[in-house]
Amino acid sequence: MSTRMLIVLAAMGVLLQTGVGRADAIDGDWCSTDGLRMSIRAERITTPGGKQIDGNYSRHAFDYVVPAGENGSGEVVSIILRSEYLALSRQGVADAPMREWHRCKETISRAPSGNVLGAPA
Repeated sequence: MSTRMLIVLAAMGVLLQTGVGRADAIDGDWCSTDGLRMSIRAERITTPGGKQIDGNYSRHAFDYVVPAGENGSGEVVSIILRSEYLALSRQGVADAPMREWHRCKETISRAPSGNVLGAPA
């Protein structure tokens, strides 16, 4: 095999690996099996209630305190990425039921303010 061919193959391998690494992160738009939506962008989340707040971000997990005016205000919601297309969340106590989230098929529209359009107030 020629040196040129090895360089091309190595470059292709690096490019392919870079794309896979980016897909495996909790960032994105999420839809629950019971009709809720949320959006995570680094440390910012648009909650299922439509509020934009900061939370604790890591590549495969996110947690935040439910803001005033939303169901369970003051409770902690913990979200963990289980696969590229599945995340699980738990609100409140450690034995609270888990909620299943899947990547939304369609994108979530945003107003200029950054709020999700059509989300409950």
